[in-house]
Amino acid sequence: MKADGQPEETAHRVLPFLIKRDGTWLYRGSPIRRKEMLCLFGSMLTRDHSGTYWLRTPTESGTIQVEDAPFIVRELDFRGLCGRQQNLCLRTNMDELLCVGPAHPLIVDWDHPPSEECAAIPYVQVRRGEGDQPILARLPRPIYYELVALAVPGHVGCRPCMGVWSQDCFFPLAPMHVE
Repeated sequence: MKADGQPEETAHRVLPFLIKRDGTWLYRGSPIRRKEMLCLFGSMLTRDHSGTYWLRTPTESGTIQVEDAPFIVRELDFRGLCGRQQNLCLRTNMDELLCVGPAHPLIVDWDHPPSEECAAIPYVQVRRGEGDQPILARLPRPIYYELVALAVPGHVGCRPCMGVWSQDCFFPLAPMHVE
């Protein structure tokens, strides 16, 4: 233990896993196809204070490489009334059901889109990592467009934007360009 109470940094093992941007999990370059294995590994995935992903199983622990986000949203289910009373539920590629709200917020960094031609990439928090590093699932364009179809005008701070309501919380998707 260091004087500041933090654990000593130790050499860690790099495990031969890669999670590709499209959600494919590779082990030693080969795709893992068994859904049960993927779900098991996905449940053991953590993220440390620096943003590094760790796979911690009962027998070993090590870092793994993730190209973007470890999970992908595959389905959107709209429930309830429109507006504040609606509940937006997302299903991940691990068949985990996430209801957008305080525990699973939508995250869209629309102040810093990837390029001028492309809108910002939306994510949903699957679970908390260590510190302020959440474990995320990326929303692909078709799911994002389904959310856009449900979007209503709102404000973040004093900035007008389009966003969606879920579990009585407003989640901004994109700024509104006021002329």
